[in-house]
Amino acid sequence: MSEKKAAISITGMTCAACATRIEKGLNKIEGVSQATVNLANEKATITYDSNKTEPSAFTEKIDKLGYGVRLEKAVFNVKGMTCAACATRIEKRLQKMPGVKEANVNLAIERATVVYNEAETNEQEMIRVVDKLGYQLEREAASSGNTKEEESQKRFGLFLFSAILSLPLLWTMVTHFEFTSFLYVPDMFMNPWVQLALATPVQLIVGAPFYKGAYKALANKSANMDVLVALGTSVAYVYSIFLGWEWYQNGQVGMPELYFEAAAVILTLIVLGKWFEARAKGRTSKAISTLLGLQAKTARVIRNGNEVELPIEEVKAGYELIIRPGEKIPVDGYVKSGTSSVDESMITGEALPVSKKADDSLIGATLNKQGSLRMIATKVGKDTALAQIVKVVEEAQGSKADIQRIADRVSGVFVPVVVLLAAATFLIWYTLIDPGNIRAAIVPFITILVIACPCALGLATPTSIMAGSGRAAELGLLFRGGEHLENTRSITTVVLDKTGTVTKGTPQLTDIVPAEGIDENELLAIVASAEFESEHPLANAIVQGAADRAISLREAEAFEALTGYGIRAKVDGVVIHIGTRKLMEQATIEYAILEERMEELEQQGKTAMLVSIGTDIAGLVAVADTVKETSKEAVERLHELGLEVIMLTGDNERTAKAIAAEVGINHVIAGVLPEEKSNEVKRLQEDGKRVAMVGDGINDAPALAVADVGMAMGTGADVAIETADVTLMRGDVNSVADAFLMSKKTMRNIKQNLFFAFFYNSAAIPIAAAGLLAPWVAGAAMAFSSVSVVANALRLQRIRMPQRGAASQ
Repeated sequence: MSEKKAAISITGMTCAACATRIEKGLNKIEGVSQATVNLANEKATITYDSNKTEPSAFTEKIDKLGYGVRLEKAVFNVKGMTCAACATRIEKRLQKMPGVKEANVNLAIERATVVYNEAETNEQEMIRVVDKLGYQLEREAASSGNTKEEESQKRFGLFLFSAILSLPLLWTMVTHFEFTSFLYVPDMFMNPWVQLALATPVQLIVGAPFYKGAYKALANKSANMDVLVALGTSVAYVYSIFLGWEWYQNGQVGMPELYFEAAAVILTLIVLGKWFEARAKGRTSKAISTLLGLQAKTARVIRNGNEVELPIEEVKAGYELIIRPGEKIPVDGYVKSGTSSVDESMITGEALPVSKKADDSLIGATLNKQGSLRMIATKVGKDTALAQIVKVVEEAQGSKADIQRIADRVSGVFVPVVVLLAAATFLIWYTLIDPGNIRAAIVPFITILVIACPCALGLATPTSIMAGSGRAAELGLLFRGGEHLENTRSITTVVLDKTGTVTKGTPQLTDIVPAEGIDENELLAIVASAEFESEHPLANAIVQGAADRAISLREAEAFEALTGYGIRAKVDGVVIHIGTRKLMEQATIEYAILEERMEELEQQGKTAMLVSIGTDIAGLVAVADTVKETSKEAVERLHELGLEVIMLTGDNERTAKAIAAEVGINHVIAGVLPEEKSNEVKRLQEDGKRVAMVGDGINDAPALAVADVGMAMGTGADVAIETADVTLMRGDVNSVADAFLMSKKTMRNIKQNLFFAFFYNSAAIPIAAAGLLAPWVAGAAMAFSSVSVVANALRLQRIRMPQRGAASQ
């Protein structure tokens, strides 16, 4: 008897009868010696004979009884993947494991997410299974944050090592061409022993990852780019050793034609491409840590009338907290007492502080600006709004589909076909064309393998992506990886966040409306003087507006901030009120004469503030987050490109529609909460649209992550930039059109490269099979194909963006 124990978490139990029912059902299973179900911790503990039953039977029984089994989720970083075939292989193997309900391996972020039944398998078993495939799983929490950068540096070091050793070998290639005969090649470089000494470290050290990758692929009955690289370079290298040995046996007369340079140069260029790829993947997302960095580390808790500072992890729902001016709100809750204004921009995207009074809700990680507040905690830990945003970003980043590269898809067929063609060519030459002559047969065999080397195929995508992304960076467009540069071209709908994207994100003074008999500049001077001591963004906008008009301010006294209403101060000894209708009513100031104008300004989405001097109404001023000067032009340009433009915002519908109309946007989705923005994007995707989300705030992060392409304004929050696929450094919606065009041009360039690489192989292989090419010519052709691909990619560096009106040309 092989006795084992299993523990299963059960869902759906409501009473002791449920536990008893499950316990009886489990004890009836053959092979189970004892099963106990604990209602308190909702767990079943089962002792069983593994020769007679297995944990899957327990899960099935619990399911049949009408209850559920709680599944666990594990997230791993994956090491050792080189192409999409690797990700697919790992994913399929994990999915075959008993107890695994879902497995997703994301090549782009090198992450595996597994949903499983802990009774049937565990994380260590997953690590062991994947290790057998030749890859490594590492728990995400245990991974080093510098892994990507270290990988990039390692690849670059490998490239430099390979390039230094390959350069003398590359130099020897000039002897194969009459038009380069004038170039001097040191005799030492032509010596087979020297070439062997230079090529061997490249083949064994630089080629090692390709040999390992090829072995893994072949062991799993598949083929990838590693197989092509290992096969092509090995044949060239081994055949060169054979020719060198033959030269040695024949008395070392003259200098033989060797192909060490072909093997070394192939590896060098492929490693260069791998470095490009590592750099594209190397920017490990810091979005989650940035979000978590918003969270307060401690909270002031009221206990028995005393103030106690506790770590945020110890705060429970129901605790009474105190928050002073300038401190972060520790957790979600509501105001018990006190008044203040709270900056919620990092969560809601709202540019203006929100007034808070008793019973108003508070969001954790937002900033208390003015008065002290007492609050009651309602949501803590993983239930807070911030934690939910973190969760959405994590899930969105982990759920993106793998991008199957064209070259990798073709490789699976290309490799065996080339090998079969080479083998068939060898047999035809050896048995029919020149019977018994191994040398005559092996030359076309090697020539086919060398000329069909995937160097051009391997460089076609990364060189274009690096050249395209490099030029894009010069244009202020930062693509976080080649997959995003590829995806952007296919977008059909552009969703623009309002604040900081369409608008400037900073309030500005827009209107000054003096009452009859009051001078406009005099009114502004009084208002700015009264507001000078205030730290409110609206006050800052008024003071800045006065400065822009070169208006001199006066000394104010008795300044008083009236949270939710406005301010009161004295200027030239006269009491000044600035604020809402309620403030005027409290001060018994009649303002009916300005009501119509005030409503008009509010309908334009502006914040209008009444002003009284003494006991008389003196006018009003209006402040608004103004539209960027380029937004209207940018929206027109997006329309010219055939893209649908939608504005998505948490602001009220009146303000949103007013701004949308100003810039030419017809479709507006307003009043959307932060966690709902990603749902709106998903709804658009469900309608068949390919969505690019453009935003600048932390509240945009989940939507940026779930969109087909997330674009962040470079002037926005770090977390938005880190979550986004593309960063628009100029903070201009025009850059969205530039990114779309850059993507189209880059993908056109990649297709040209791939076409050339395939055409080159399809044309060159028959010529090589006919014996019309020597291996050195094949090596030269291989090098030429690579140079051609790189040269074509470099054309992207000369791209110029069209002016408005030429976008569709």
